[in-house]
Amino acid sequence: MAIRARDLARGAAQGTARRRPAQVAGFKSGNEMAALAASQINFHLMGYYPITPSTEIAELLDEMKAEGLHDIAMVPADGEHGAAGICYGASVGGGRVFNATSANGYLYALEQMPVQAGTRMPAVLDLVTRTVSGPLDIRGDHSDLYFALNTGWIVLLARDPQAVYDMNIIAVRLSEHPDVRLPVIVAFDGFFTSHQKRRVSFFPDRDPVQAFLGPRPDFPHALDPQRPITFGPYMNDPDLINNKYQLHLAMEAARRVLPELYAEWAELTGREYRTVDLYRMEDAEAAVFLLNSAAETAKDVADQLRAEGRKVGVISLNVLRPFPAEEIRRALRGVKAVLVGDRADSYGSCGGNLTHEVKAALKDDPENRTLVLSRVYGLGGLEFDPADARAFFEAALEAAETGRVAVPFDYHGASPAGSGQGLPPGLPPLDPEALRLPLVQVKEDPTGGPLQVEHAPLWAFRNRPGRIAPGHGACPGCGIFPSLDQFFRAISGDVVVLFQTGCAMVVTTGYPYTAHRVTYIHNLFQNGAATLSGLVEMFHERKRRGEIQVRDDFTFVMVTGDGGMDIGMGPAIGTALRGHRLIILEYDNEGYMNTGSQLSYSTPLGHMTSTSHVGSHQAGKWFHHKDTPQIMAACHIPYVFTAAQSYPEDLIRKAAKAQWYAQNAGPVYGKILIACPLNWRSEESMTTEILQAAVNSCFFPLYEIEKGKTRITYDPEALGKRVPVREWAALMGKTRHLLKDPELLSEIEAEVDRRWQRLKAMHEHPLL
Repeated sequence: MAIRARDLARGAAQGTARRRPAQVAGFKSGNEMAALAASQINFHLMGYYPITPSTEIAELLDEMKAEGLHDIAMVPADGEHGAAGICYGASVGGGRVFNATSANGYLYALEQMPVQAGTRMPAVLDLVTRTVSGPLDIRGDHSDLYFALNTGWIVLLARDPQAVYDMNIIAVRLSEHPDVRLPVIVAFDGFFTSHQKRRVSFFPDRDPVQAFLGPRPDFPHALDPQRPITFGPYMNDPDLINNKYQLHLAMEAARRVLPELYAEWAELTGREYRTVDLYRMEDAEAAVFLLNSAAETAKDVADQLRAEGRKVGVISLNVLRPFPAEEIRRALRGVKAVLVGDRADSYGSCGGNLTHEVKAALKDDPENRTLVLSRVYGLGGLEFDPADARAFFEAALEAAETGRVAVPFDYHGASPAGSGQGLPPGLPPLDPEALRLPLVQVKEDPTGGPLQVEHAPLWAFRNRPGRIAPGHGACPGCGIFPSLDQFFRAISGDVVVLFQTGCAMVVTTGYPYTAHRVTYIHNLFQNGAATLSGLVEMFHERKRRGEIQVRDDFTFVMVTGDGGMDIGMGPAIGTALRGHRLIILEYDNEGYMNTGSQLSYSTPLGHMTSTSHVGSHQAGKWFHHKDTPQIMAACHIPYVFTAAQSYPEDLIRKAAKAQWYAQNAGPVYGKILIACPLNWRSEESMTTEILQAAVNSCFFPLYEIEKGKTRITYDPEALGKRVPVREWAALMGKTRHLLKDPELLSEIEAEVDRRWQRLKAMHEHPLL
């Protein structure tokens, strides 16, 4: 969209206000402006968890942190719920707190939102709006934003990157105002605003921002032993209703305070904001009412229609909570018809949340006769272009001219399926006999020892059909699919798979296509194991009742990775403890690769990711990697194993054991080290050498824990192949900086050796 003169004017000086601090012009995206504002605010702490499209904010701040450009403590959580808890705890500690999230990440944290508002703890959260799953869609609409409406948080809206910068700074003052003391969301459109660059103005250093903010007020906090305070006590009536009434009064105070802050910001910067943004509304007879970036598109079309002699205007909001009902009533009093566009539906209510709130506001105005049309548009990131805006204006103009609304509510841009259209065809079913070729024999040890496995030569496994077709969209050199192929060819019979969100899921199921030749289910990171456990129990129950006639050799496999055993750890442990007969298979690529190579808890100490940069003030990830196999082994499940893409025979033997235990005993967990050349910054041709070095350095030992007994299946020391961690680190771009930091490298080497020696002791002990 072209940059309009009015956009440039907003950044120019207005009138003859006091002398303002110098600003510089630039060309930046919304995420860049969010990170810039946060760095100049210099929050005490940011708790975060990666999710597209908000992740870039944490990446940019971490990059600045590595260069010493701010002092924010960056705390990576194990999920968005944990990130919200980190931020709440930090705010109780009396500091300035920041977070950023999107979509299902926000919903996962939603339970914490009323906690923070109900205890009146200031904070700022950037909600980079995105479609709420399912089905999974990473592009932008407002289905997450509308969940924020009843949490008690103030909600500011930022229609472009300039507003993202401004609103983030204003949000701190508003949140900390003594009459308000509520957390604030700054919401802006995913990808439309977060990633598109626009002309902006900003302060070149933090001094003017710090002067505008002033010191944080000395609210009661948890770090003063001379003033012990109880935060969040249990409340019965009438105290609870009084607490909520005080929250209501704080929200009402925000109505008064926000215009004052807007005026103060305008004096400082020359950029004016009002609670309701009105464009060409002075004599408008028809209008469209849109939020954020779509309103900017509509303004261009309003200019065109005005040139045609048609009286139209655009109304939008800079604040959604508290809802500016009185200002809306005044703005629409002379308008004959308004079309309210919602980028999310409130299903079954004939309109989205914005529609209903506008209608409710107008209902309280006896002088208003404005006709209201409602349209749901732009779901899943569907573009809203000038043609769409013109269609909205035309519908509003028609209602204004005829005095009636022909279609009160509808979707705009949808294509309903025909009556004869069913599910798109998948791949043809696999040959059941080929799935049961006798390639692997698993026998029980009569003395109760480990299972005995014999298998055919590796070449023979090509005769068993692959359960994932070659038509997927993985990056060149990705190790996920060679490893999954090895694993699935080693097990026989029918398989049902559940994939958690991650690279393996995203690149195999772009609708209407699929690369899966078996039944496939998806659920999000945080609940895959619980979902599959429900399916397993339904399988056994329907079999018991005689409702399904299938073979008994069904195998249920959950594929996880890209950090899924961080946010999904709790449900995985619950599934293990309940004893469901399934396999949890984790591919370990040492990061959240599907969202842009952020650090996960599987990322080793010192490794560089997009949220653990290397610079003069930071040396990569600052804590050691999670030992997931040992965590799952502590659940006392029948079988736990590790494997690597570069050791296929070891993986085949362990896959066969995993299937036997999952069918006959209980849950299995396996972790496979796989390569990610793109984000490891390595050559594809080096994959085998890199993986072997990881194993031979004892960073990733190959072992199994069978019925509680640990057995190392590949001992590089006994084979004379052990190498120092330095040799492994030298092979990847993400770790070469460690060669220049002998102290950090020694710390990594010491921890690797400690874990290896502990594993060897377990291997040698008859009970471990």
